[in-house]
Amino acid sequence: MRAKAIYPGSFDPLTNGHLDLIERGAKIFDHLVVAILQNSEKAPPLFSVPERVEMLTEAIEGLGLDNVSVATFRGLLVEFATQQHARAILRGIRAISDYEYELQMALMNRRLAPGVETVFLMSAEKYSYLSSRLIKNVFELGGSVEGLVPQTVIHRLEARAAKR
Repeated sequence: MRAKAIYPGSFDPLTNGHLDLIERGAKIFDHLVVAILQNSEKAPPLFSVPERVEMLTEAIEGLGLDNVSVATFRGLLVEFATQQHARAILRGIRAISDYEYELQMALMNRRLAPGVETVFLMSAEKYSYLSSRLIKNVFELGGSVEGLVPQTVIHRLEARAAKR
């Protein structure tokens, strides 16, 4: 049975690894909501929430996915999932360290909302090392992120660098 799922994250910035999971998740679920967490506890974001919504929306439109939408949320993910009538949370796993953290979160989410399942997808091998933090670090140090993030992200990174 297919269902609605939430793919949460900060997406700061969006990477091609994220897009790979979005494309694959869109094939599994009837509807996939890519949900940007508005988290004030993390370090200051590189991009504002509205900028991240724009980048995700542009990238998803470029993929031609009509069963994917973008939303934002605060607070508990399972509360947002319940409000959205989602039956699943989609999470990507790149390495064993991801699994350990994600397992803890999945078990807590199950305790809080037993009707919402967590579905793990392994990252594509070519993106298994990729993270938003790594993209930010490489770009800030003058390295190329070509092929690792969508063009819309590269344009915004370059515009941000030009303002410095």
